[in-house]
Amino acid sequence: MKLLRFGAPGSEKPGLMDASGQIRDLSGVIADFDAAALSPDGLARLAALDTASLPVVPADTRLGPCVPRPSHFIAVGLNYVDHAHESNMPIPSEPIVFSKAPSSLSGPTDPVLIPAGSQKSDWEVEIAFVIGTPAFRVTEAEALDHVAGYCICNDVSERSYQLERGGQWLKGKSLPTFGPVGPWLVTRDEVGDVQNLGLWLDVNGERRQTGTTSVMIFGIAHLVSYLSQFMRLEAGDIVTTGTPPGVGMGMKPPMFLKAGDVMTLGIEGLGEQRQEVREFA
Repeated sequence: MKLLRFGAPGSEKPGLMDASGQIRDLSGVIADFDAAALSPDGLARLAALDTASLPVVPADTRLGPCVPRPSHFIAVGLNYVDHAHESNMPIPSEPIVFSKAPSSLSGPTDPVLIPAGSQKSDWEVEIAFVIGTPAFRVTEAEALDHVAGYCICNDVSERSYQLERGGQWLKGKSLPTFGPVGPWLVTRDEVGDVQNLGLWLDVNGERRQTGTTSVMIFGIAHLVSYLSQFMRLEAGDIVTTGTPPGVGMGMKPPMFLKAGDVMTLGIEGLGEQRQEVREFA
């Protein structure tokens, strides 16, 4: 299934994309994609619905984040060898883990708002997974059983805040709109081999990033198991798993986002996003 949320910011309703590409309203069935809906039983109930009986949502309706604001919005850094090289950082021996503020979450076509005068705002196409069943100290063999599905995340980053202001990376990762996810959450059963998906990102129609999840340093099963050693992952938590090479920071000379730029990005089987860059005061 392709699960999504639609409507005005803060008032999104749950929906799904049917086989013909129409958005169907699930708000008469569930209130939102909460822990019950994302559990294996909850997803099975949604999969058994007669989608033709559900109300059709107009095609031009705004899509919000594909899951509600999570308790944790976790990110993994330097998870592709070539991205570590372009960042002039060592290959990690264990996953580099940091947080994005849950308030950074935004929809897949919402504008990305960068600080006025920002000189180093950057793009990062990533595959993210959403937890469906709580995970604490799970093995790698059972890890994917705890995943509800996968989606695209643009891990927008203000590099001067991230790398030049001391402390933790989350300062450069957490501004409002710096976490577009969606357009939909694709359930695990429809994704196939999650470690063999192509990723891409363009800025103003020019290709910046091309990659594949097959060369991630730490695969998704490993990440679920690894993170669960340090925390209890809850249903609805989002974990975005790192970006392939081609970020603005790694270009020679570096190139960063400015107001008016348009990012388009996608992952094989998971859809596409589009964001226009704007400034906020």
